[in-house]
Amino acid sequence: MKAVTWQGRRKVSVETVPDPRIQEPTDVIVRITTSGLCGSDLHLYEVLGPFLDPGDVLGHEPMGVVEEVGPEVRSLAPGDRVVVPFNVSCGLCAMCGRGLHSQCETTQVREYGTGAALFGYTKLYGQVPGGQAEYLRVPFGDTLPIQVPEGPPDDRFVYLSDVLPTAWQAVEYADVPPGGSVAVLGLGPIGDMAARIARLRGAGLVIGIDPVPERRSRAAARGVQTIDPSEEDARPVERVREMTRGRGPDAVIDAVGMEAHGAPVARGLHSMVAHLPDSVARPLMRRYGVDRLSALHLAVELVCRGGTVSLAGVYGGAADPMPLLVMFDKQLTLRMGQANVLRWTDRLLPLLTDDDPLGVDDFATHRLPLTEAPEAYAMFQAKRDGAVKILFKP
Repeated sequence: MKAVTWQGRRKVSVETVPDPRIQEPTDVIVRITTSGLCGSDLHLYEVLGPFLDPGDVLGHEPMGVVEEVGPEVRSLAPGDRVVVPFNVSCGLCAMCGRGLHSQCETTQVREYGTGAALFGYTKLYGQVPGGQAEYLRVPFGDTLPIQVPEGPPDDRFVYLSDVLPTAWQAVEYADVPPGGSVAVLGLGPIGDMAARIARLRGAGLVIGIDPVPERRSRAAARGVQTIDPSEEDARPVERVREMTRGRGPDAVIDAVGMEAHGAPVARGLHSMVAHLPDSVARPLMRRYGVDRLSALHLAVELVCRGGTVSLAGVYGGAADPMPLLVMFDKQLTLRMGQANVLRWTDRLLPLLTDDDPLGVDDFATHRLPLTEAPEAYAMFQAKRDGAVKILFKP
């Protein structure tokens, strides 16, 4: 089959790789019909190379049609249409029972001390082949795939794999009071969708901060007040306070993470480590790694006293300096973590109707064949051509 594979820093290619097969009696094989390109994939493209091997299959936002089921699978049959969550979670352990599927005890990667395995996401998370491919082996066939109805196009449901639950959890963790205010840092796929969900859930004021004009325009069209932080006189902190009676918003969602702009020292360290041998780079990143923290520091500065900062953007630093004096003094709540996809499915499915209140049907900016993945990664990383959400069609 054809699949998108990692080949080195800023280098992916579409290669022919072995077809997946049933390995456990609870496995299913899914023929992929749509797979998304996620902002988290850029961390693999740019930073996390020491935890990848050439040929690793990428992608963690797939959906498709069941082609084959293992002998112990009871709830699915060939021909069923499914979305595959990005967490590889069993659905039966104590963590899954608490709704913490991203901490699944069955698939935790104990070698690295990390949570549940993820599709297409490095040795740190199990090195499980991903879904930017023609076929995908999916374990836990009775408890992991999300069955969806026939009829509507893939765009209606594919975001259940990651974008929708990640954005929903970001808003849930932000704990915005009814009619309250929230600022969203970064209007890429997760930030854009989080802003939509916050408005749907009753936030009185949603402020989106992003330097990319096309992203601000998308958000503004859905009632978000936007700020361009790259303008010389932008003064985002002052402007947000002016919009919130001088206090700052009740909550801030950081949907940027380690891809933040600025922090030239951290950026230089990322570049340096990426050129070291993996055997040297891995322990350096696990013990001394730092992120570009400009977005997180801005979130702490922006949010009102007693407010909440919700982290949806991925961070990977082991030694990140945090402004704890300010955080303690402002009495902030900080919530974070990989999205627990299946925890939020029952709340999200009723929103995926023909009324389309979240605008999923036209959320994608680009729909490309899998063969154009190398160009798509480069375009998305450079934020060219209005790229906000890219979907691949194998």
